[in-house]
Amino acid sequence: MQLYVLDYGLFQVHENGRIIGIPGFLIVAGDRVVLVDTGFPARYAADPDGAARADGLDAFGRVVSLSAENLPAAQLARAGFAPSDVTHLVLTHTHIDHVGGIGAFPGATIVVGRAERALERPLYWEGGTGPEWPEATYLEVERDTQLAPGIKLLSTPGHSPGHLSLLVRLPRTGPLLLTGDAINRPDELEDRAFRGAWDPLKARASAERLMQLASSLGASVIFGHDPEQWPKLRKAPEYYD
Repeated sequence: MQLYVLDYGLFQVHENGRIIGIPGFLIVAGDRVVLVDTGFPARYAADPDGAARADGLDAFGRVVSLSAENLPAAQLARAGFAPSDVTHLVLTHTHIDHVGGIGAFPGATIVVGRAERALERPLYWEGGTGPEWPEATYLEVERDTQLAPGIKLLSTPGHSPGHLSLLVRLPRTGPLLLTGDAINRPDELEDRAFRGAWDPLKARASAERLMQLASSLGASVIFGHDPEQWPKLRKAPEYYD
C-alpha cells in the first residue's frame, strides 16, 4: 500500500499573502487506485491569469506556479500510472482547486459527499460557473465509510456541505489523516474562526473531531493548504508506505 502526494501547483491568497500548495493524493491499495482531488482546470496551466479573471478568482488570489506538469495526468505519470488506471476518484469537496479535472477519469467511480452531489453543479467558485456533473458511476457518502482496506472516508461537513476527509492506514508510516480543507492549516484550530466556511459551526466541530481522532490513533496529519508543511512533504515519485 502506497500513498503519493501530488503537486497541483501554487496559489497566493491576496488577503494575507499566504502562498499555498494545491495537493492531490494517489493511494494504491491492492487493485484499488484511488485519486483524491484533481486540482485546477487544465486551462489554468495554459493561461492562469486569464482563467482566473474569467472565473472571478483573481479577486481572491493568483496562481503562482502551475504548468502542464502539475495537471493530474502528469502527476500520475510520476508515480507510474495513467488516468485510465484510476478506479476511484475521491472529491474531498467541489471547490475549483479540487474539482478542475472531474471529467478526465471516465472509467473511475466518483466518490463524493451526498450533500455535495445534491447540488445542481459542483461548487466551483462564486465568480464563475462550474462544470456539470459528468456521466459516471457515483458513490455518495453521508457518513464515515470504508472505501477499501486501509482507506476510510470521514464525513467532515462545514467547509462545504459534503466535505470528506480520509484516514489511511499505511504499513510503515502508520495511520495518516488527510484533512482536506476541513483543516487548511493548524492555526485555523487556534483562532477557531473558520472564516469563509459554508457553515463555521459545523466546520469547527469537524476540525475538532479530526484532531481528536488523530490524537487517539497517534496519526500523522496532512493539512489541506499549510504553507509550512507543504515543502516538507514527499512528492511523487516518492511516496509514503
